Amino acid sequence: MSRSCTVAAYYFPNYHVDPRNEAQHGPGWTEWELVRRAEPRFPGHDQPKVPLWGHEDEADPAVMAKKIDAAANYGVDAFIFDWYYYDDGPFLERGIEKGLFGAPNNERIRFGVMWANHDWIDIHPAKRNCTPPLLYPGKVTPETFRRMGAFLIDTYFAHPAYWHVQGAPYFSIYDLSKLVATFGSVDATRKALDQWRGEAARAGFANLHLNAVVWGETVLPVEEKIADPVELVKRLGFDSVTSYVWIHHFGLPDFPQTDYDVVKKGYLDYARFAMEGYGMPYFPNVSMGWDSTPRICPSDRHSNTGYPSMATIGGNTPAAFQQALVEVAALVENRPPEERIITVNCWNEWTEGSYLEPDIRSGFAYLEAVREVFAPEGVHSA
Repeated sequence: MSRSCTVAAYYFPNYHVDPRNEAQHGPGWTEWELVRRAEPRFPGHDQPKVPLWGHEDEADPAVMAKKIDAAANYGVDAFIFDWYYYDDGPFLERGIEKGLFGAPNNERIRFGVMWANHDWIDIHPAKRNCTPPLLYPGKVTPETFRRMGAFLIDTYFAHPAYWHVQGAPYFSIYDLSKLVATFGSVDATRKALDQWRGEAARAGFANLHLNAVVWGETVLPVEEKIADPVELVKRLGFDSVTSYVWIHHFGLPDFPQTDYDVVKKGYLDYARFAMEGYGMPYFPNVSMGWDSTPRICPSDRHSNTGYPSMATIGGNTPAAFQQALVEVAALVENRPPEERIITVNCWNEWTEGSYLEPDIRSGFAYLEAVREVFAPEGVHSA
């Protein structure tokens, strides 16, 4: 298949030192600590995952430059960073602001952000039969949202590498229930989003492209189902809809491992509905895999009791992943060019077993699958 759509990979930036993490876990802590001490939980379980590049610091511009080159060379057009901003300010931002902004080749890729406005709980690791402590609430004040929006307009959206869709900066929101809780009602939330669009226009942007992440199955213990997401995204005035991961739409019925093709079939059933059912563009998703066991407390057993102690996905070989890319890309092939976008989970979700970055087992095989399906013709904006 020739280059026909934009490939945007989610990026989870918890692989650099952050003061909040140090306060919680100790000096120098990053999520690499969980990756290093992961262990097999059942016969044939492929753990620990070992990155081919080592446990590198993504806030180092040289490290980020290597990631950018690999993404661009293998057909990934954009990173969508999981981005955190709470009432007391940003979290995990140095991957962008030190790493990507400092990388001399950052023009080779586009970057966007998904506001990961869920509660941040301590699941690093999660202890059995214990309610994870809430560290940073996802519900923020309206003033925090206004401050955050001004920062994004001035600092991120204005950056020459920022990703624009249909000429507008792309901004995705992960948790719609927390968004509405911030303003108290759907109507008040719509008013706030419209005001933000106006502020972007006054700053010289034609518009904002607001994207909603939706799900039918919860994953994190703090997630809530939306009763009618189709109606909600329309009322809030979003421009498009997407998904973060397949298991937001299809549970994992077989424990300890569910086959990749079973999950793919379940997701594709949802995606076919979503392509038409939202009344706006839906950007379908391809997930590389799922294995959240590195976040289980090492002394606890692996049991089917909920995230992170849940079923994994098996059989997600590079060949199976490549076939999924082909099938998902077919969903958008007849769409207008600006709607031919797919999201990929994930560039680097090492503690959830879903990553494109090379490891010592498969090398660059998952990135090679991307290149095989989407022959790169240079970085471009949708």
